[in-house]
Amino acid sequence: MTDYEFIFALYALLLGLSLVEILSGLGRTLELRFASDAGGERFSIGWLTPLLAVFVILDLLSFWMFSWTVRDVMAVNPATLLAVVGFASAYYLAARLVFPGDPERFRDLDTHYFRVCRTVMGMLIALVVVQWAFLLSLPQLRENLLSPIVIWMTALFVGLMGTLMFVRNRQVHAVLLVALIIRYLVIYLR
Repeated sequence: MTDYEFIFALYALLLGLSLVEILSGLGRTLELRFASDAGGERFSIGWLTPLLAVFVILDLLSFWMFSWTVRDVMAVNPATLLAVVGFASAYYLAARLVFPGDPERFRDLDTHYFRVCRTVMGMLIALVVVQWAFLLSLPQLRENLLSPIVIWMTALFVGLMGTLMFVRNRQVHAVLLVALIIRYLVIYLR
């Protein structure tokens, strides 16, 4: 087993649990929506929370791919393991917040979205900062990172997420989340 395989097993476990958390939240939410359709209390899922879920999943996948980029520079030591656990745990916490644990408390899931959006986006921005700090510390990757297009795309990405932290308009949030999702889909499918 290589150092990367040893570390990746832990990273993959935590990121996998993050995906499960989002999908479980979606399942709980859909069950409540179906109960609402069957004559239960009115419940609206809306667009914002599902869009946030898709964005967090795509962002999580980008960091999964990031781990492949740094596979040759990973070394097994306590600092690396702590960093991996901290990084992946932050993703788990962000994923956990996307859907409420008790969606029955909400008539409109957009209410929950606006309660957690700042925190989730703040966590994801912090992860981008940590990723950049790590990459800048690696001479073999630093040059690629400092290209104007990479800097511009990252600044735009962080700017869109930062805007979501401070704007409270539903339509603006929907448009920005769709833009963030499209950005990832273009990157993944090119």
